Amino acid sequence: MAAQNREITIIGGGIVGCSTAYYLSHHPSYSPETTTITLLEASINGAAQGASGKAGGLVAKWAYPRELVDVSFEEHKRLAETHGGTERWGWRMVGCGTWEGRGEVLTEADEPGTGVGKGGERRSLEKTLGLDGGSKSKASRRAKGLPDDLTWVKESLTSSYTPMAPAGDTAQVHPYLFTMSMLELAKERGVQFVSGKVTSINHDGGQVKSVTYTEVTGEKLTRTIPSTHVILTAGAWSPNILPSLPISATRAHSITVITPPETEIAPYVLFTEIVMPADGRTRSKGRPEIVSPEIYPRPLPTKEIYICGPGDSLKLPETVDEVAVDPEACEAIYKQVASISPEVKSGTVDKRQACYLPVVRGGGGPIVGEVKSLKGLILGVGHTCWGICNAPGTARALSELVMEGGIKCADLRRLDPSRYFKL
Repeated sequence: MAAQNREITIIGGGIVGCSTAYYLSHHPSYSPETTTITLLEASINGAAQGASGKAGGLVAKWAYPRELVDVSFEEHKRLAETHGGTERWGWRMVGCGTWEGRGEVLTEADEPGTGVGKGGERRSLEKTLGLDGGSKSKASRRAKGLPDDLTWVKESLTSSYTPMAPAGDTAQVHPYLFTMSMLELAKERGVQFVSGKVTSINHDGGQVKSVTYTEVTGEKLTRTIPSTHVILTAGAWSPNILPSLPISATRAHSITVITPPETEIAPYVLFTEIVMPADGRTRSKGRPEIVSPEIYPRPLPTKEIYICGPGDSLKLPETVDEVAVDPEACEAIYKQVASISPEVKSGTVDKRQACYLPVVRGGGGPIVGEVKSLKGLILGVGHTCWGICNAPGTARALSELVMEGGIKCADLRRLDPSRYFKL
């Protein structure tokens, strides 16, 4: 029996797209003689320019949806073991907990602000929705003291520290390094990376036929790629290509802080609730203000601490290269955490950035599977705040769908595109 020829086009060079390219090119049925894989990315700066390069990098067994998490967590571990993920993209197990307490007394110059960017209303990132009972696991509701090695927040300012999950249930990666590693490993197997903005997915007789795109570098010519399979993994920008998708976007600001070389930063991810003191100059006009930055220490590429603030509703721009960064929001995030951590206060802010997270309107998501009304059109979109965590599971599922004709690793019927829209 002759081998099936496949021409696969992946739209979107974020973590899901790059991971899908990896899994397709490492599938046992893959051969460069019978399968071509092209990864299209609209940014002039290359892959991982959106949330895939600017997220926290949390990988958790308590994330959602459960059917995808169970596959993804084990795949993250396998990838790290296979490709040296500890050294290559900072894979490690971490403690994770909620920290509640107060910030240091503010001076006028240190007033923190809210961390919400101008032009948008505050939105929750909803990362703790995967936990039983809401924001804390049932087994860990009783407030506990700080772990002995969690010394980079002041004990004197701490009201409570509560573990969010058992040991071994939470890990992390550096998302940019992970995404770029998946891309490089895919390119080693013959995957082609192309800088281009998609203008149309072309089809005939209920089957995809090709993808048309415009180059974003060079002569900016319009080209068409013949395609037996088109996999859409464009994150928050996916509705620009398929307007029927029920996906909206939430912008979130973040910073990275480089700590002094001699500083010891134990591996704990903290979801905080900091009561900033009233001083008559805050937005709350003398009342204490409560802020909730998330804190992620990282070992790579430098000894750094990643900090993100709340989301906001500022409209999604046309491309990832046009994402606006509000300096005041970034400064606010820094001051909030500096008020509880001397190590952050003595560190140097390296990156000030913002990204958009895709949210499936009405709840739910992600959307993973083939569009039944158009054969060969496959979706891996709407991953909310858990795109980093769930990318390997999504990619494995999509590779099975293309190379084997069906998803074998998990029952993902609840995430099927037919539940959300029809073309």
